[in-house]
Order: sequence, then C-alpha cells, then structure tokens
Amino acid sequence: MTTLARQITGGVDTHLDVHVAAALDERGALLGVESFETTPKGYDKLLTWLRSFGTVELLGVEGTGSYGAGLTRHLHSEGVRVVEVDRPNRQRRRRHGKSDPEDAISAARAAQGGDATGEAKTRDGNVEAMRVLRVARASARKGRTQALNQMRSLISTGPDCVRADLRHLNVYRMLERASSYRPGTKRDLVSINKLTLRMLARRAIELEEEIKDDGDDQGNSQGELGQTVSVEPVGIPSQLPEVAQPGVGALDWPPQSHGLMLRTGG
Repeated sequence: MTTLARQITGGVDTHLDVHVAAALDERGALLGVESFETTPKGYDKLLTWLRSFGTVELLGVEGTGSYGAGLTRHLHSEGVRVVEVDRPNRQRRRRHGKSDPEDAISAARAAQGGDATGEAKTRDGNVEAMRVLRVARASARKGRTQALNQMRSLISTGPDCVRADLRHLNVYRMLERASSYRPGTKRDLVSINKLTLRMLARRAIELEEEIKDDGDDQGNSQGELGQTVSVEPVGIPSQLPEVAQPGVGALDWPPQSHGLMLRTGG
C-alpha cells in the first residue's frame, strides 16, 4: 500500500533575532513548533524542519517586508509559496498576552484556511533595488525640509534686524546669506539667532548636495538596471516618483525656492 506524503502548511512569527515556526498537516493538526535563528543557516534549518513532516505546500509569514524579508527571499528561492499574514489583533493580544508559538500557529491556520491570500513580494528584483537606493535620499529630503522650516520659524520670530535681512529673499539667497553669517563670540539674542541660522543653512546646503549626488547615483543605477523595470506587477509604475515631503508647502517663499540650487535673479 502506497503512503501519500503529508501536505504541510507552515506559519512563522518573525522577529529580529529569532523566528518561531509552526507546522500543520492537511487536516489542520499541529505537528510541532520550533524556533530558528534569523540567518541563512537558520532559514535552511527552518525549511528542512518543515520538510521533515512532509511536502511543504504553503507558508504564512508575518512581516514579509520587515523582519521576515530575508526568510521570504530564501523560501522563494527554494520554490515555496509564501503568503503575507497580518499581525494578530492588538486587542486580543492585550487580553491574552503575547505568545510567539500561538502567533506562529495562527499564521499557519490563516494561510491554510484562506484568510491570508496575499502573495508575498519577492523583494529581490529591480523595484527592491531602487527602493533601497531611495532610502538615504528620502531621509536627506526630510532633513532638508525640517531645516528650512526651522529657519523660517526663527526668521519670523527673530530680532527685527535678522528678519529684515532675510525675510524677503528666496530660499537660495536666504541660505547663501545665512550660511555666511559671522556672529562672533557674543551671546546676545541677535548673535545667537545668527549662529543658529548659519548652522541650519549649512545643514540644508549639505543635504541638498547629498540629494543631488544621490540623484546622480540613482540615475547611473537606473541605467544599469535598464532605466525602467522590465517586468512589473500590474498597477506599479516603472518610474518611481518622489514622494512629496510634508511641510514643504508651509514655506512661504517664492515657488522657485523648492529647488535650492536654482539660481534666480531675485
């Protein structure tokens, strides 16, 4: 008599250092729960452990775009289907407490029962490469915007001589002027304002240079990646637009101010 291999559904509760996995058979019976390190060797051990029970059909993984990203890439490379599982309900977690084994079992049951159907992204193609390239640029843009907004606030509330010196300048001229301040060793209000404005102006200029350099690097990388993503999921554009940074609209300067390195006649 031929014995058919069991069809295994797994679930993984992901963490920074340790993943907890659970295995269910085709009838939903729990076969085991085990913990594994978040390393390539640990990922391999996790899959080997699941396969020791039978044929692995499906895995439900929490956080496939965060703590579970490395495991998800490994599973895809091994031809295992992975679905994204939502984190457990927070209210339920507060009532019953956090349990990694229970969360792993819940992830497996959600995958097996069809509650989790979203296919996990591979996160190993051109789109992921471009996303990684944009991380530093996004933080630089946010820091630049913050510095400009802080300068605007200081100018609006600062001493009259500082306001008169800067308030009517566009952003480029304002940064150029404020970055050249020489407040000296005095510690009166005017000197402190000028010192602070100089620090913020130089920070904004440095971040603008960083953004420009990073943009050049991204342009080169896009060329190496083929300018646009050759194969795209439906609904995802090939060109990834910059996300508008909150707070930029609060700058009450001329429109050309949004490009700091744009020289204007004003």
